[in-house]
Amino acid sequence: MTDQEIIERVNKALAEEFELELEDLVPEAIFKDDLDLDSLDAVDMVIVLEQEFGIKIKKDEAFKSIRSLGDLHKFILNKKKQAA
Repeated sequence: MTDQEIIERVNKALAEEFELELEDLVPEAIFKDDLDLDSLDAVDMVIVLEQEFGIKIKKDEAFKSIRSLGDLHKFILNKKKQAA
């Protein structure tokens, strides 16, 4: 799976879970300010992404520093590379 395919899967999963428009899911989008997602949504996001990619996120300290969609893309890409 290419990096672009992974990014598209992340965006699609978030769009479906949080009823977001795909065109709003740009790397610069800040979860709280631009996408109106809060800390409770972050818990749901972890569950959705763990199921989508078969990875563990919960205990990863790096997840706590994610603020934008671009940060999340980088995080997931790194997790997938580590798992490969």
